[in-house]
Amino acid sequence: MAPTSVRVRVPASSANLGPGFDSFAAALALRLELVVSASDGFALTSDLPLPTDRTNLIARAFEMLHPLEDLHFRVSSEIPLSGGLGASAAAIVAGLVAAASIAGAGDADLLGLATELEGHPDNVAAALYGGIVICAAGEVHRLAAPPTLAALLVVPDEGVTTTAARAALPEQVPLADAVYNTAHGALLMLGLAQGDLELIARGLHDRLHEPYRTQLYPRSAELAARARELGALGATISGAGPSVLFWVADEQSDALRAALEAHAAGWAQVLSATFTDSGASVLETAG
Repeated sequence: MAPTSVRVRVPASSANLGPGFDSFAAALALRLELVVSASDGFALTSDLPLPTDRTNLIARAFEMLHPLEDLHFRVSSEIPLSGGLGASAAAIVAGLVAAASIAGAGDADLLGLATELEGHPDNVAAALYGGIVICAAGEVHRLAAPPTLAALLVVPDEGVTTTAARAALPEQVPLADAVYNTAHGALLMLGLAQGDLELIARGLHDRLHEPYRTQLYPRSAELAARARELGALGATISGAGPSVLFWVADEQSDALRAALEAHAAGWAQVLSATFTDSGASVLETAG
């Protein structure tokens, strides 16, 4: 018998990871939680500044598999709503996972449905499966982050819209830059697979999207460029930005956090955001 209530949890995500534009992403241990329970009519409540009608992404995703009527949706989240940390992907995946549980639709193509709603697979794949994902031609390949690798986020107070970030990109890029990204993407994934932090550091460089967007978030770009100087392995703009993901050896994370807090004072917050192998999960059901 299908449950009448469900509680799900979904991680944040950082996409692109430098050279992997629209194809690499990592799940991060900041989480959205959704509780769906029986109610008199449709309702959606949250302490966050979210739409509370059927235009909410959670509701739209849920409705792809199950009607919204007579259900109450309660949403809480640690994920910043703007900044390129997969808040929309987490919402979509939460809605789909909850709906699949209530509808008894265990064979539903959640990744396909999530990609249809999000427009690209990287964030939703990381949110759904956890770990670090490579998305290619409709397939998702997953690997775990090395245990010696830590992450910190600098999240600016002012966001950038995905529309503006996409508009900043050129329609064509030089062949040399495409070759550069192919090589560095391979270095990054090899380093992650082997647990080689120096290879990871060498692979965190991009020429296809980050250079074209620096005018949208100059402080983020400037801080990311100083990553090695500040004690990190490197830094990547998270998704469309303006948040910056700093990659760091675990034993250096406390010192890096102190340095980042000093540099971000007054315009951004610094968050610990460990790479997580845990994707979307159903915590409990009832009914």
